[in-house]
Parts: sequence; C-alpha cells; structure tokens
Amino acid sequence: MSPRIRCIVIALVFVALLPAAAAQASANQASIMMDDDLLVYRDDNTASRVLTQMKTMGVDIIRVTVLWSVVAENARTTQADLNKLRGRQNNRLREAALRQNRRFRPTDPSTYPVRNWDRYDNLVRSAQNLGIRVYFNITGPGPAWAHETPPRAQRSLRASWKPRPAAFRQFVTAVGRRYSGTYRDENAGRTTLPRVSFWSLWNEPNQGGWLSPQWQRNSNGRYVPASPAIYRKLHQAGYQGLATSGHTVDSDVILMGETAPLGSNTPSEKNPMRPGLFLRELACVSSNGSSYTGASARARSCGDLSTRGGLAANGYAHHPYTKNVSPLVRDSHRDSLTMANISELGTLLDTLSARTNGAIRSGMPLFMTEFGFETNPPDRFSGVSLQLQAKYNQLGEYQAWQNPRIAAQAQFLLRDVAPVRNRRPGTKAYWFTYQSGLFFLNGTAKPAAFAYTMPFIATPHGADPATGGPLYSFWGQLRFLPDGAPDVAHIQWKPKDNSTGWVTVGDPVPVDFRGYFQAARVAPSAAPGEWRSLWVRPDGGEPSTSLSTDGS
Repeated sequence: MSPRIRCIVIALVFVALLPAAAAQASANQASIMMDDDLLVYRDDNTASRVLTQMKTMGVDIIRVTVLWSVVAENARTTQADLNKLRGRQNNRLREAALRQNRRFRPTDPSTYPVRNWDRYDNLVRSAQNLGIRVYFNITGPGPAWAHETPPRAQRSLRASWKPRPAAFRQFVTAVGRRYSGTYRDENAGRTTLPRVSFWSLWNEPNQGGWLSPQWQRNSNGRYVPASPAIYRKLHQAGYQGLATSGHTVDSDVILMGETAPLGSNTPSEKNPMRPGLFLRELACVSSNGSSYTGASARARSCGDLSTRGGLAANGYAHHPYTKNVSPLVRDSHRDSLTMANISELGTLLDTLSARTNGAIRSGMPLFMTEFGFETNPPDRFSGVSLQLQAKYNQLGEYQAWQNPRIAAQAQFLLRDVAPVRNRRPGTKAYWFTYQSGLFFLNGTAKPAAFAYTMPFIATPHGADPATGGPLYSFWGQLRFLPDGAPDVAHIQWKPKDNSTGWVTVGDPVPVDFRGYFQAARVAPSAAPGEWRSLWVRPDGGEPSTSLSTDGS
C-alpha cells in the first residue's frame, strides 16, 4: 500500500540524545530520489506510475543517470567491430554501421540512434507534467572508442579506464543541446523537449568501477593518486560542453563531486580512494596543506588549474552512506566523509578554495545525492533490520536538515532491485544488487516508506525546569504536502499501559515551506508513555497517525 494512501507517520524516538535543532537549519531542504531501474530501464508506463508515486510521497527532484555508453550505443562502430561483420551474412549490418559512422557527429544529438534518447525524452516530459525537477548525472563508463586502452594486467578495468576528456565534452554538448528547451524531438510529433537545468558530471570518480586507474605507479614504482587528475579534466571538459549548449553556473545548478564516502587503505588501480584525499589531490594540495610543486605537481597534472581554469560548479554532490551503521557513527579514518561527519566536507572545500585562489568555489551548498540503508530481509549479508532502516533514514534526514549548508537529501532507491538470478539463491553473490528501497521488490511497503512520507523524531531532554515533567523536543515533516501549502501537525501522547487513550499535547504546530516542523512538549505524566504525530485530513476524513516508541 502506498505511503501516500495511508498517510502514516512512523514516529521513531531515538535512544541517542540528539542536539537541539540549530537556529540556522536548512529551511528549504529539497528531497531527491534516485531509482534508475524503475525510471530509466523499464517501460514508459512503469516510469510514469513511479513518478506519480514519488510525487505523492513528496519527492521534489529525481536524480537520473545519463549513461554515456547507453546513449552512444551503436552511434559509432569501431574498426575492430566492423571487422567482425565481414562476410556475406553480415553485409547488411556492416553497411548500416558504416552509414551510421558517416552521419555521426558526437556533439549533434540528432546523429545518435533516436531510440537511445527516448527513455530520457519521455521521462523529462512526464516529470515536467507532474512538477518534479529532473537532475541529470552525465557519466561514464563510455563507449569503447571513448576510453584509452588499459595495460593487459588491467583489462578488467577497460570500461572505466581513462575516459577521453575531449570525447566526454562532445557527449555532454549533445546532451545539453537536446535538453536546452529548444530542441525538437525526432519522433513524438516533433515537439520541443523540456529544458533540464540541474546537472552533475561523472559519478563516484573516487571509485574504480566508475573511473580508473584510481592510483598509478610512477617511474619509481610507487603508487601516485591518478583519478583526481583524470576527473579534473573530465569536469573541466564536461562543463565546457554544458556551457557550449547553453547551461552555465549562472543559469543552472551544476554540481561537482558525486563522491563516495569511504575508501581503501591499499592503493591500487581499482581500490577506491577516500573522498578527503581525493579532494585534496583534486586541488593539488598535499596532506600537510601545502600545494604540490615540481615533479609532484607534474605527476598530478596540477597545471590544469591554471591552463584549463578552475572547476566550475555551484554546488557539491556527495553520497554520505554509513553502510550498515547508524549515521551518528563516523568512520575511523579521517579522510572518510559520511553523514556522521558531513560538516567537515564544507570546511574542507572552503579550505581548498582558499588554497587554490578560488579554483574551487567557496561556500558551495552541499547536495546529498545518494543515501540509504539496505535491509535484512531480504539481504541477510548486508542489510540492517527494517526498523533500523526507517530509524537511520530519518536520522540522516534530520542531520542534513540541521546543517544550513545542505540543500538536499536523497533516498536511494524507491524499490529493491531484483537479485542476480544467475547466482545461487541465498548467497552473497545472489544479493549483490541494492536492497535499500523503501519498498520490497514485490511492492510491499517497508516501515521506511511511511517514515519517508512523514518523518518524525522525538528526543528526550530530561525534566522540564518548571514542572519537573519529562521534556521532549520534536522534529518532523509532512513531506507529501505541496511546497508552501499551509498546514499543521499535532503532537500526541498516551501512557504505555494504555490506561487512557491518546491526548493532544499543546497547540498545533505549523509547518514551513517544505512541510518541516519543530516543537517541544512536556509529557502529561511521568509514567512511561508513547508519542506520535498526527495529521488531520483537510477533507474531514479520519486523521492519519503513527505508532511510536517510548523514547527510552
């Protein structure tokens, strides 16, 4: 059952004593959701239904991966692949490939196979009709012809190995032109496609599966960080492509980063790099805070920052996963950046901005563009319990809301992804896919689905100085409300022994533009009790409420 239909709040009271909400908390934090499996790789009817469901749950923005290799499929055939088509039985295919090669212009979206665009075209139309903003993450891996060839020992990394920045610039130009707001679709009645004005360039560049090599051996056989320099060139080239097609930081939201939160202690071509190190290397700043010079600077292509310009962006995207531990628990390594220490990200970016004379913009807002927790069930190898997923998701939302620099918090995914069917059921390999959805694969809602729609946190703060009664503070959101819609939340309490029913404590609490609210209340009794949040339906129907914990 849809959380919008039930309109239920899961009121989770956390054991940890949360700090009082900051006076400068994010008053306009947007809600991002990502689910490429449902929105991009299914049929249009599925995408339309999912968008409607997301809208009713309160999603403001959808993050969509524009995968270079998907859009460029069959756009250009390499000579090696053409050679495979020799022979009478393949003549027709070979001639078609040669014709496509002759017409292909990598900056011209009309020269790509039109069906490769259809999934994105239809999605941006449907999202516009529902008032959901589309955010395109343009990323590799790209087609084979757009990457350098890795050494034989690194052939497993062929898909992500050294993308060619010039080719990426051309591809981004094509995407930007198609979604400039003036481009007429080749099919669908030649209608003008909606403009997309929210972008990021590459995904998780500090992960070897998306960009490699992460590290590379120098002439002395020692590993030197490589992915930051590669990404620097890709972002610079990608921004040129956006600007050429009419998208700049003056008109659009353009994010840099999309970094993953954790990394490895062992440098290798594939092993992920922690984001703190990755960012310092991106800015050509050593661990002691000094800028690289001489051979160290040349090994990192640090001249890019002067010859090619800075990293043009007006926001920074990050994926602050804490894996299967609470978002209050920080990773032990200082260069990890999870939800638990997310405030350090802004500080680091500003420090690097000062060190690079603004090559990285100072004061950029932070966008948390992936976040979530896998659950057990169904994944008994990587998941947390269903109750902990709902609790941790809400806690992460609250932490983001408390940080005035965070402009958005994300949920990854709406629905669990199917397991790997060709693996033995019940094994870790079978559950290799992501199970962080708010719904199970069969569409059944997890507790986190209801918590997402109307999050609510109650925090004990000892005794009220005036009455001596138990004092609580509350934070929540009516996420499903249209932005700016006036409404109120009600706070209720009852004794845990059920000797009396629920009673409303205090006046109704007004919500802000995004539906957030805060309140403080004294429990009516010192006896153990439960709190819940209540929303009164404007149509006069039965109010919607939630079950709650006792706050112990």
